[in-house]
Amino acid sequence: MKPWIKKTLAGIFGVSIAVGGLTACSSGHHHRGPMSAEKMAEVRGKVVERVSSKLDLNDAQKLKLNVLADKMEVQRTAFIGKAADPRAEMQAIVAGATFDRVRAQTLLEEKTRAVQANSPEVISALADFYDSLNPDQQQKVRELMQRRKGWMARG
Repeated sequence: MKPWIKKTLAGIFGVSIAVGGLTACSSGHHHRGPMSAEKMAEVRGKVVERVSSKLDLNDAQKLKLNVLADKMEVQRTAFIGKAADPRAEMQAIVAGATFDRVRAQTLLEEKTRAVQANSPEVISALADFYDSLNPDQQQKVRELMQRRKGWMARG
């Protein structure tokens, strides 16, 4: 695999993890159950605004960033699946005297299919957004990604 493809895939994976982490942790440690649509929209708005301000995006770039956020939300929703409580799915795998390998494999395959089905759209949206950035903004993205705490860290 070519180095730029590896870096792109690693970047997409990192962005997906960051968005997932932000959505999971956004309302603090007392959060229970799935995040409401209103709270998700609030968190998404804050993330988009933070990225927009850090990179000084113009309106066209903000539009592409919103398209990326839409695609990532579709990816997240597909990854979570139809289960009301994803944690319960994992608990069920280890509930018996033995590890439920079949159930674990089925869950893994379901999640993998969800990622594979939506990844081309996420990659395309990420590429469109990144390509719309000017060289200075692209450099800032690279620099922010190099920071130890990540580029969405406070401060």
